[in-house]
Amino acid sequence: MHERETVPRGRHAPPPEVRQDRQRRRLFAAAAAVFARAGYAEATAEAIAREAGMSKATFYEHFDNKEDCIIALFDAATDSILTAMGEAVGAGREQMDPASRYRRQIGAFLESLANSPDAAQTLLVEIIGAGPRAMERRDRVLAAFAAFIDERNREDAEAGLVPRLASPDDAFAIVGAAVELASRQIRTGEPADIRDLEPVVERLIQGMLAATPR
Repeated sequence: MHERETVPRGRHAPPPEVRQDRQRRRLFAAAAAVFARAGYAEATAEAIAREAGMSKATFYEHFDNKEDCIIALFDAATDSILTAMGEAVGAGREQMDPASRYRRQIGAFLESLANSPDAAQTLLVEIIGAGPRAMERRDRVLAAFAAFIDERNREDAEAGLVPRLASPDDAFAIVGAAVELASRQIRTGEPADIRDLEPVVERLIQGMLAATPR
């Protein structure tokens, strides 16, 4: 269970928005732990609140139900990974060759999953069983990742740096394969360290580019 934070009271108390942000972060950490340990189907709002050291009423101040909670957690985890991937390249993206960019961003993706295994399980495994709304959100995020890859590939191809992918479906194939490789590692523990998938995903991208008709 997560340790309770000591929050000043009275005139020293933080503003309501700060307090709510802290509560939400604690609930996210608790929800990820409960979803990873019990699975989405068996998780309850009461168990999440207990894990966070809060009342069930506080849980319902932030989320309508556990479906609302897992979708919010999914969104937060996705944003965190996207931020890490952007920071891995930084302002030097234009001066970096495509292969180096791929390597850094794949590494940031896998490192984020390795550093937050409970959130990673929610993001890649438990979300699948969380109902139609959660699946729609997952499909939308994967499509956004694929669109990003397709757009970056178009820019690199126009600059003469790499071949142009044959279709947007090629970009989606890269995203789908990378996500399934990571999901399999979380479910089975193979390979032992999720970061060991980096060269596999890199070869996948290079192979798709090499197979593209010029």
